[in-house]
Amino acid sequence: MSFEHYVRSGTRLLRCGYTTGTCAALAASGAVRLLLTGEAPAALRVMTPKGWPVEVEPELCHMEGDIALCAVRKDAGDDPDVTDGMLIVASAGKSDSGIKIDGGAGVGRVTKPGLDQPVGAAAINAVPRRQICEAAEKACAACGYPGGVRIVISAPEGEKIAKKTFNPRLGIVGGISILGSSGVVEPMSERAIVETTALEIRQAAADGNKRLILLPGNYGMDYLTQNLPALSAVPRAKCSNYIGEAIDAARLEGFEEVILIGHIGKLVKLAGGIMNTHSKTADCRRELFVCHAALCGAGADTCRALMNEVTTDGCLNVLDRAGLRDTVMDSLLRVIQEHLARRAGDMRIGALLFSSEAGLLGLTDTARELLDEWRDGP
Repeated sequence: MSFEHYVRSGTRLLRCGYTTGTCAALAASGAVRLLLTGEAPAALRVMTPKGWPVEVEPELCHMEGDIALCAVRKDAGDDPDVTDGMLIVASAGKSDSGIKIDGGAGVGRVTKPGLDQPVGAAAINAVPRRQICEAAEKACAACGYPGGVRIVISAPEGEKIAKKTFNPRLGIVGGISILGSSGVVEPMSERAIVETTALEIRQAAADGNKRLILLPGNYGMDYLTQNLPALSAVPRAKCSNYIGEAIDAARLEGFEEVILIGHIGKLVKLAGGIMNTHSKTADCRRELFVCHAALCGAGADTCRALMNEVTTDGCLNVLDRAGLRDTVMDSLLRVIQEHLARRAGDMRIGALLFSSEAGLLGLTDTARELLDEWRDGP
């Protein structure tokens, strides 16, 4: 069974795949069905959060004592994903009530705060947890089973493959993370992403718009939808990590006003003049926090604590304890505005930064001016 969804990359069509989270949900569905019926399903099917169905044959599905095991092989499509081809295994056993989810061998454990899951938890992110839970609940309902199920997700090659990821640096030990916000892997080359962004911007300009919202990704889109509904009529374009090239494209198409909305984990890099925020290009988040904290009077202990954090939310917590968060954010935002303005020329541009934990962190002066004007209408 193949997953026949494609995206265009230049003149090529690249096949999409599905995430480790979707694999875990598929495997959980099969394990629960086997557990409750005694029969191994020939095919597994789930609906991804994106709304695309995925149907696969299980790689294995059998009982070991009173525990059911089911495995699904990851298919990343044409994306160069290090987890492509690995097995994701779900075990299922009966419990008193509810769906309980944990990680087993090859799935990492969170050891530092500030990540999607709390310290000590398996590195199975929130969206995959919902996928797994929904798949298990659906299987229980189909079998007329009112009790509970305990599901453990494992990845036999996970500990080895995790060494090729950022997990060790993030404080996730022992294996991979089970990830995915849409349930789908959409492969695109860097050049194709830039070209797609330029196309979105060009289409928005063709309608005569002079205002534009740039969003690095889904987090920014979610924030915009939930917190700034008054801007629903303003066109927006996703720019991924290629913020500088998106700004260039907006200038080229004649936009006059732009607001960039994104998570601090990405946009703090702008304070260093970094306009390609991909981690393989530059990852100086902690260093920027340390620099601006020191400029704002932080002592050596606070600076060392910032350098020991693995996430920007962790850095914010350090600044909170030192009573410096607002002061440091103001300092960062001033420099971010300078770099954006330099790149944008005579186009007015500003940035809004938020975090998943803290919400709104601040706006540059120009972003605040633009938001006030945009709320008042054209």
